[in-house]
Amino acid sequence: MLSYLVRRLLLAALTLWLVTFAVYALIRHMPGTPLTMDMGESDPSKRISPEEKKRQEKAYGLDLPWYWGYWRWMGNVAQGDLGFSIEQKESVVRAISKRIGPTLLLSGVAVLSAYLLSIPIGLYCSARSNRLDERALSLTLYMLYSLPTYVAALFLLVLFYQKLRGTVFELPLQGTYSPNFSDLSPVGKSWDVLKHMLLPWICLTYNSLAYDTRFIKANMEEALRQDYIRTARAKGASYFRIIVIHAFRNTMIPFVTLLGMALPSILSGAVILEGIFGWEGMGQLFFASIGRRDYELIMGLTLMFTVLTLAGQLLADILYAFVDPRVTYK
Repeated sequence: MLSYLVRRLLLAALTLWLVTFAVYALIRHMPGTPLTMDMGESDPSKRISPEEKKRQEKAYGLDLPWYWGYWRWMGNVAQGDLGFSIEQKESVVRAISKRIGPTLLLSGVAVLSAYLLSIPIGLYCSARSNRLDERALSLTLYMLYSLPTYVAALFLLVLFYQKLRGTVFELPLQGTYSPNFSDLSPVGKSWDVLKHMLLPWICLTYNSLAYDTRFIKANMEEALRQDYIRTARAKGASYFRIIVIHAFRNTMIPFVTLLGMALPSILSGAVILEGIFGWEGMGQLFFASIGRRDYELIMGLTLMFTVLTLAGQLLADILYAFVDPRVTYK
């Protein structure tokens, strides 16, 4: 196991270097810089002089060729410094830390809800395969999976904000908190956050729920055709034990893979949904940083997402040995 972990960590380090190198090269070849993008929207009478522009470019390392800029960024990262966000006017670590909480709350709850609901629904569909209730449920899941989340988001906003305005079912249009959030009691703050996150939570959950349920059902159908299932039935095992203990346990490897890949999605945010609902999360931050050519912030977010993706894949591989005794890393 130790030698396997060492090899995987070395491969992960190489992958991380290649990803960050490629992303830095791409963003430095995009038209504009953080300074010119800011100057393009400012008052012409307040634009800085060419001398001041050169001074700022030197201060932020924008006067260096892109490859030297990358090695400078790598050196800072090795010392624990992710740089300074020109757009946010603060360190990259601080800018990211402000958005982690809302994104972790929304995406984490949505992912957890999707898994907690998809497992029993997937097992139910497997047990009731080809029956009327299963076909109706599967059709509903197909329809949900094919419905774009931004369409559902607009529909929910029209329903809960416009049509139900003035009723107890009215929900906020946008934002993460209400303007008077700081004046509310702890219970009031929790209720306020819940009201703001309910609609994006529904949109994030239903799409994952539909996919995860179909994923579980497809793997369960394959497991139920195996010889050991027929043997269990011949021995008189109960249908519950066959479905839950024998079949589902042997479909855990693809399910663990799905769990590992969900790790980066918890913090990556959802750009479109966060934009529609005004949720101040990582998705909006990443999108804004690209639009403003905020190199340091883009690289900080890329570094975090890449590390999470590699960590999720490694975690899934390690969990294989726990869910399937046939897998060994000796």
